Amino acid sequence: MKAYILLILAAMFYAGNLIVGKPVTQEIPPIMLSFFRYLIAAIVILPIGYREWKNNKELWKKEWKAILALSITGLVLFNIFVYLALNYTTSINAGIVEASTPIFTLILTFLLFGERFSRKQMLGVFISLFGVFFVITKGSLEVITSLQFNSGDLIMLLAMITWSFYSIFIKQHTWKFPTYGALLVMVVVAIIIFIPLMTIEMNQFSTINWSWKVIAGLIYLGVFPSLVALIAYNKGIEAIGPSRASVFLNLIPVFTMLGAVIFLGEQLTWIQLIGSFFVIFGVLITNRAKLKKR
Repeated sequence: MKAYILLILAAMFYAGNLIVGKPVTQEIPPIMLSFFRYLIAAIVILPIGYREWKNNKELWKKEWKAILALSITGLVLFNIFVYLALNYTTSINAGIVEASTPIFTLILTFLLFGERFSRKQMLGVFISLFGVFFVITKGSLEVITSLQFNSGDLIMLLAMITWSFYSIFIKQHTWKFPTYGALLVMVVVAIIIFIPLMTIEMNQFSTINWSWKVIAGLIYLGVFPSLVALIAYNKGIEAIGPSRASVFLNLIPVFTMLGAVIFLGEQLTWIQLIGSFFVIFGVLITNRAKLKKR
């Protein structure tokens, strides 16, 4: 029961990244926002991860390539793309596209490592991709023929592909590292990468309105999606296994829809409801097929 509560909380906090991130991105540009988010995360994780970092210095040197790959894909590029996407699309659309991550991960493992699909997995992939395509095109042939896609939805797709690479790297390397020490190192590496990138947005710094809402949003993003959700999700995986735990991520678009309607005043459309149904249904079929295969 405790594991299920932790996994539901993790999905809520991940959804909160899209809900809270939406208004904050209106004030802080994506690279700066990502930098400040992980600066806060570093301050919070430092007391917890310092000992693991100190006791494994040789490990970090030896596995620097893996740490760099994880930081660039999961912390740097993913967050820049997500916060950039939220400037142009709704939180609801972003949540629906985010739910398709397992599908993109499966496609990448097929392309990179030749991992074969079962028939059920292929069915799940097509159903989920149809759902994403349905939302992005608004179910309109005119959008497809005129190629008038929402740029935010397309950028969100890039974010999901980046996260899929991160998921593959996690599967390959995460077993080597102590949890909190690795998180601290990855966050610090990401901060170092963000510093030169912020020069791109430096001219926008003076226009930021540092209201209490923006500061509170930053603190939320730095603590809950960055750390608390990750720890809760990892604890859930330890208790019930990765395949069963991953199903709870399908709650992200549901919580995003609820939060976006209640807190952001976004309008929920039938196209979004139908699209999210296909995405979640396709992911469930794929996960069940993977579980049976194992």
